[in-house]
Order: sequence, then C-alpha cells, then structure tokens
Amino acid sequence: MSIQHMPPVGWLLLTVNLFGAALASDAVPWPSEASGELWDKVEQLIGILHTETGFAQLSPGVGAALREVPRPRFIPERDREAAFDNRPVPIGYGQTISQPLIVAVMTELLALRPGDKVFELGTGSGYQAAVLAALGAHVYSVEIIPELATRARVTLDELGYDGVRIKVGDGYFGWPDEAPFDAIVVTAANDHIPPPLIQQLRPGGRMVIPVGDRYTTQKLVIVERDADGTIQLHELMPVTFVPLTGAR
Repeated sequence: MSIQHMPPVGWLLLTVNLFGAALASDAVPWPSEASGELWDKVEQLIGILHTETGFAQLSPGVGAALREVPRPRFIPERDREAAFDNRPVPIGYGQTISQPLIVAVMTELLALRPGDKVFELGTGSGYQAAVLAALGAHVYSVEIIPELATRARVTLDELGYDGVRIKVGDGYFGWPDEAPFDAIVVTAANDHIPPPLIQQLRPGGRMVIPVGDRYTTQKLVIVERDADGTIQLHELMPVTFVPLTGAR
C-alpha cells in the first residue's frame, strides 16, 4: 500500500458531535432561500479546501443532489431550526446527521456514476443515503442501532428514495451477499480500514473513510482498488467523527 500525504487545514476540523433527541416524521417547509444560502456557503468552503480535497468545486450532479434532498426531514423536530446551519445536528441514540460540508466532500470524493452500487457503513438518519440515491446510485446501508434503521427507512420511503436498502447489523463486515461495490462510504471513524470492506470493493472502485483513534483527530482517507487489486491510500484533511461501534 502507498500513502499520499496532503497538507492539513489547521483551522478547520469537520466535527460530528454526540447528542440525543427524538425524531419526528412529519413534513416541514423547505425554504429555498435558506437552503440556497447553506449550499452557497458550502460551495465557498469547498473552494477554500481545494488543496486538501483535490477539487475546487462540486460537480453539477453532486451540487444538484445536495440541493434536492430536504435536509429538515432527516432532523428531529425540536432541532429542525438548525437544518440550514453548516454543522452536525443530533438525531438521538448518541448519533448525529453529519455536517453539510462533510457530506458534500465525501459524496464528491466517491466520484459516482448513475447506477453505481454503493455500500454505506452507518445509515444514521438516512440523509447521506438519500443524497447518494439522488445521484442515481443503488445504496446498501447497514445501521447497528435498530431504532435509527427503522426511522431512516420510514423517512426514505416517505420521500420516495426507493433506491436504498437498509439492514440492521455490524457494518464492519460490509454486506457480503451484495458485494462487490463500486464505492463504499464509512460514516464513523476506526483506527484501521476494515479488511472486509477492502475485499468487497470492486477493482476500480473507491472508498471514503475517516481513519484514526477516537481520542485524536482523524484523517479522511480515500481507498482505491486498482484493476490488478493493488490498494492505494490517499490521506486528505483532518476530521473528527464518532467512533465505529460493534464487534470490531
């Protein structure tokens, strides 16, 4: 394996905090002005981060998907006023819906094409899966907390994102029956890259994962599997994620 290092951004850490809340499934308004301001701000930050991420702007497809998916529907009712803030928001059970900026960065780094098969470790609210489905991906998502899996399924069904399959389990082991995958996205940090996920990545595929100890800043890493099976690792920006749970 080879690791390509890129300079860190000292002043910016993309954080995913831990809180508790109850999720409501009722519809909420989707004010175009507020959402537009949020995604305009995110795109400005993307430009600032270009030396760390390798891209200076979102592709048209990713930008459109982010603006399409109604973020408030994935946020607990009592915290929905934060739907248009560029920060993580609690969804209950000690978990959060990720910061919009980190969702944008990770989605862009996956370099998806319509019809790609994507594995997601950590369904959470279902928001990241909805964005992937809006890009035309077929998403297979594993969530270790049954209540969150159920809520995500209800929200995704209500919004018509039927390209997402969810099951309850330990995502460390992937979804062997549906492998290989064109892309893999991991939404929790681990001190190593799970070998089962590397094995389930299709040659030519790409994984985006935060790697590092739970007590220190982690690094966002791109894992690429070449056609001959060689694994290339590209270390990007510093991030802070909730730790991966489960057997490993």
